[in-house]
Amino acid sequence: MSEQESIDSMNGALPSPPIRLLLADDDSFIRESLKVLLGLDPGIRVTGTASNGHEALELLETGDPADVVLMDIRMPGCDGVKGTRIIKSRFPDVRVLMLTTFDDDEYIIQALQNGASGYLLKNVPPDRIIQGIKTVHNGDMLIHPDVARKLASLLRPTAAPQTQEPIDSYGLTRMELAVAVAISEGLSNKEIAAKLYLSEGTVKNYVTDILGKLSLRDRTQIAIFMLKNK
Repeated sequence: MSEQESIDSMNGALPSPPIRLLLADDDSFIRESLKVLLGLDPGIRVTGTASNGHEALELLETGDPADVVLMDIRMPGCDGVKGTRIIKSRFPDVRVLMLTTFDDDEYIIQALQNGASGYLLKNVPPDRIIQGIKTVHNGDMLIHPDVARKLASLLRPTAAPQTQEPIDSYGLTRMELAVAVAISEGLSNKEIAAKLYLSEGTVKNYVTDILGKLSLRDRTQIAIFMLKNK
């Protein structure tokens, strides 16, 4: 038992259950390797593996429930972009983290628009993947820095249409705007709090207010909105 678990036990608090993770990748070697590597973390329990998006959905419907799906983008039968869409439509509370060797522009946009909570490239070390799983499980958005830079250039309009409503007309305060920009940069609530000298609770309140003012559903939509309106 760890020191923290001992403290929790003395205080009568139970340790948090491990994150239930479903892996989806068409490469069996990668699937099994990730299953072993990620399963070594006591905070993660791999509930199943799938070779495409349809199989992942079937496992969610018939097998053990999952909190996070770690999904490759390019898979035969049902790729990760389509897989994200059908999983989020059936299980909106399940977080989807895209993991791929491809930083393809079109796939990045489609995956985020379909509800993916984050995007990592496969060249990151296992501990970064583990941290990424925990980040999206906590409700934060995670985008690989290289992908974030690419998104900014893709979504920034070359010439704003005359009909486009300026962002300041949405009634965001200066601090709400700063929080929204930080979200578009892929920062977590904790990182935003440190950057803007706020408490995490205050950041969460700002996020709620931003969602209401912009009539958006989640942090991913905030990020896409901000990148489009830069």
